[in-house]
Amino acid sequence: MIRLFAYGALSVTLVLYLAALGLDEALIGVVLAATLLGDAAISLAMTTAADRLGRRRMLLLGALLMTVAGLAFLLTAQPVLLILAAIVGVISPSGNEIGPFLSIEQAALAQLLPDRQRTRVFAWYNLVGSFTTALGALGGGWLAQALQADGMSALDAYRVVLVGYALSGGVLALLFMNLSPGVEVAPVIEPEGAPHRFGLRRPESKQAVMALSALFALDAFAGGFVVQSLLAYWFYLRFGADVGLIGGIFFGANVLAGISALLAARLAARFGLMNTMVFTHIPSNLLLCLTPLMPNLPLAITVLLLRFSISQMDVPTRQSYTLAVVAPDERSAASGITTIARSLGAALSPLLSVLLLANPLLINTPLFLAGGLKIAYDLLLYRRFRALKPPEEQPGAGAG
Repeated sequence: MIRLFAYGALSVTLVLYLAALGLDEALIGVVLAATLLGDAAISLAMTTAADRLGRRRMLLLGALLMTVAGLAFLLTAQPVLLILAAIVGVISPSGNEIGPFLSIEQAALAQLLPDRQRTRVFAWYNLVGSFTTALGALGGGWLAQALQADGMSALDAYRVVLVGYALSGGVLALLFMNLSPGVEVAPVIEPEGAPHRFGLRRPESKQAVMALSALFALDAFAGGFVVQSLLAYWFYLRFGADVGLIGGIFFGANVLAGISALLAARLAARFGLMNTMVFTHIPSNLLLCLTPLMPNLPLAITVLLLRFSISQMDVPTRQSYTLAVVAPDERSAASGITTIARSLGAALSPLLSVLLLANPLLINTPLFLAGGLKIAYDLLLYRRFRALKPPEEQPGAGAG
């Protein structure tokens, strides 16, 4: 909750903050891309080593890197230093999970839960995250607007949000220091000379994870065109929405997204993880394509909120499916690799999106690209994985 609140607050103000520093659209795109690339590299190293070196240690390190990123963005306005800080630190331009946290936390949860409980608990995990992201977006937007109304400059108001982001990393570090040993994986004795690439032992695990990673990268590349910071910027450019209203929009969007994630568990229990992932994702992206066609702000907000009401049903199902098709001691690695693939996939599209947003004739293009590419991802995912069932969906599966 602490982490996602901070992510949500920063997502509303991050691009506005960089613009207030004097960075042009191209440099802002580079900084956003650097955050995603840097987070991907750090996450790869940490998640593939977490099951061997300690999950608690990696979570603690991630929290400290979050604080480092927040402080670095506060202390410099030099583009080169901002880019370096974005690469080394952990910072979320989207409002969504970034860094090693989700992969390691869910690997720990999966080993403590029966198979049939995994998706339901992941849905609640995502619900709590979405609600606190929503509160963060609302709080960040309102705080920045209130400080400006009280006479503070826009730049200093956005800096206050960054201070909160840095402090939240310190609070997370204190909490992670007190996790119990129960989150650690039991050691596995491997045959001498057994292949162990990126934390994956079994050939079938490697094949599944690599295929999932490629598809998730396509989905994330599409999503990178419409990360929350850029959607906030789109509402500002297209309709002149102020930061307080933008915060309210994403408060509602994240609340609806969280509820949709919770409903996903019920659908998955009845129709299966893969069917739920694909056949809720396609209509949500059709709604995304419709959003820029709306003639005014209220209609655009309405269609976007409808989209968010079903947009996250694929998230807990995707996470649960990824951890279900690998061995227990491969879970941190599998989740980490697929998450990193998403980060890499999303790294280039924010730069392209900012450049498109800078052209009034192309301002709606990022939303069309995102929706179209995501639908292509859904169809490819279903074709490749519809026959690979998780343990709880296989014939003869019991209650465990």
